[in-house]
Amino acid sequence: MRRSGSPFTGTAAVFAKEYADHLGSARMRVIEALVVIVGVVVVWVAMRDLKDKVTQDQFIFLRLFTYAPEHQPINFAGLLTFLIPLVAIGLGFDAINGEFNRRTMSRVLSQPIYRDALLIGKFLAGLATLATGLIALWLLVMGGGLIVLGVPPGGEEVARGLAFLFVATAYGGVWLAIAMLCSVLFRSAATSALTALGIWLFFSFLWPVIAPAIFDGILPMIAPQRVLAGGATADDVAGLLDVQQLIMRLSPTVVFQEAWLGVFSPDQFSDQQIMRIRLDPRLGHRVIPGAPLSFGQSLLMVWPQFTFMVAGAIVIFTLGYISFQRQEVRA
Repeated sequence: MRRSGSPFTGTAAVFAKEYADHLGSARMRVIEALVVIVGVVVVWVAMRDLKDKVTQDQFIFLRLFTYAPEHQPINFAGLLTFLIPLVAIGLGFDAINGEFNRRTMSRVLSQPIYRDALLIGKFLAGLATLATGLIALWLLVMGGGLIVLGVPPGGEEVARGLAFLFVATAYGGVWLAIAMLCSVLFRSAATSALTALGIWLFFSFLWPVIAPAIFDGILPMIAPQRVLAGGATADDVAGLLDVQQLIMRLSPTVVFQEAWLGVFSPDQFSDQQIMRIRLDPRLGHRVIPGAPLSFGQSLLMVWPQFTFMVAGAIVIFTLGYISFQRQEVRA
């Protein structure tokens, strides 16, 4: 039967219903409570240590997100690197197969709602729920910092915090798209959840170990002969570093870590970034030694990571969209 009207008819209704369900569900309250409790504990420890350094650091509010005491292995932003995927998977692992299991899919699609609107509405509702939680958590951290540190955040610190919210939402969108793709491919909610969690574990913990081994394996094939003979030039080393970074960036976790480091650490560079700047004369003149990057320069630095995550979410969502369009929905 030929379709008539916009394929997005009903998207707003699906979005409103799913958004209300997410915010009111016991599952989301448990997950969000866990995130808030863990986040508050980590930030409170950072506030306690940073309280005496208010007058010494011009980016004291940014340190709330990146500071980690010696006895604490992770900072707040690093903690979100692992918690955001868990929340996103919790929102999307049964988005589609749950409708099949409850035998409500055919009833929903008997309404004047196309599959396009159903899938897009569910995705946008999950993304909005994730963004709402992140905004609430960010306000909680900024408010706590205001009370404990006793100084207001600067305009640039607020702008960097807002930039982080966009980056974190895009990162959550990638994992939400993966979870919804699994919910389309697998009718069992348990299989869908375990598959999404397996992908998260692989890219979060195994890929940083596997990627250097892959680079070492392909190095003899991609490196010029003079590099293998020990006569590498600065351009050769810079090119090989780009290849190594490209392999590592296949993991959304690595890309997100680079993004929040760029947003929250205007005066700190990773060892690899310092080496890259020193070796490449095209970059060296853009950075003044000892001076922090401006907000615009930080945005330019993390813009590729942000667009990569947005593009990744769109590609993965499209795969789920194509699979869903080809499925039989009649119960």
